[in-house]
Amino acid sequence: MSALTLAVLLSLVSAVAYAGGAILQERVAVSTPEHTYAPLRRPVWWCAVALNGLGALLHVAALAYGPLSLVQPLGALTIVFALPMAALFVHRKAGATAWRGAIMAAVGLAGLLSLTGSASEQSLEGTERLMVALVTAGTVLALMTLAHAVHRHPVVRSVLLAGAAGVAFGIASVFTKSVAVEWTEDGTFAQFSSFLVIAALATSGMLLSQASYRGAGLAAPLATVTVVNPVVAAAVGLTLFGETFRYGTTGTALALACGVVAAGGLILLTTERISGSRKAAAEPVGAVMPAQPTRESPRAITDGEPLMRRVGAPARDAGPRGRKGKSGRYDEWYSARDERIKS
Repeated sequence: MSALTLAVLLSLVSAVAYAGGAILQERVAVSTPEHTYAPLRRPVWWCAVALNGLGALLHVAALAYGPLSLVQPLGALTIVFALPMAALFVHRKAGATAWRGAIMAAVGLAGLLSLTGSASEQSLEGTERLMVALVTAGTVLALMTLAHAVHRHPVVRSVLLAGAAGVAFGIASVFTKSVAVEWTEDGTFAQFSSFLVIAALATSGMLLSQASYRGAGLAAPLATVTVVNPVVAAAVGLTLFGETFRYGTTGTALALACGVVAAGGLILLTTERISGSRKAAAEPVGAVMPAQPTRESPRAITDGEPLMRRVGAPARDAGPRGRKGKSGRYDEWYSARDERIKS
């Protein structure tokens, strides 16, 4: 087996592991809505953590055997794998709009990553690390605050939390790259503070992604995390590492177009979930089985109530013939009512 084939195989298995972890996270969020961030007592959640960790290890291994321009786009298949896996294992079928949004997000992200230039051997300096860490913390806190402010709109809240998780994961990848470069150069792990930042960002990303699955389903939060994560990492690479898009101005224009396609896919996923939630909320409780009209007891009708309100009762001016029925109780009631009116 060639190194390129092994890299593709590892990337595909990594995407499947990430998709399985996301499905388990969504199921835990549905079954235990009171545990928003860390359902530590649920073994299923720890299985999701293990699957996400396995996906990360396989992704790193794939990068060791294949080029970045191939491995990174294949990671976008996580969204596409997650939808049929959810339908197969947990009977959660996605609509046509969700499928279109997922495919658009995956294709746009794959195109964007394929146009990104080769990775440089630069790393963040001390001042740059502090700046990036502070900006990341501020961005994550701002998104969490906005998510709390729009808690009455669960889909918007979930997308904001998923965006915060994607930012945390993306910057964790940036710090991981810096540590890897320095370890290659020096031969030792000299940046202990960077490991602490990586651990904090990875943990925060995991907890935020778990919270994002509450009330928004699977597709929209997963697509948001999958797209925001590499986009944030690529933005840092372009601004701080001196990386560029391939093919010059043409590649930059194509990358922007791919970004628009990915954003359109996210919008489709979000609006599809919002419209489904509004439809479910607007549907009346008795819409499935409408109440059948029943014949009221004559004793339940008051003197001031019109006679025509009674379901199936003849009008007062229908005459003696109209007042006769199969049962004599209506005639008795009308006679008693006439006597009360006269008195």
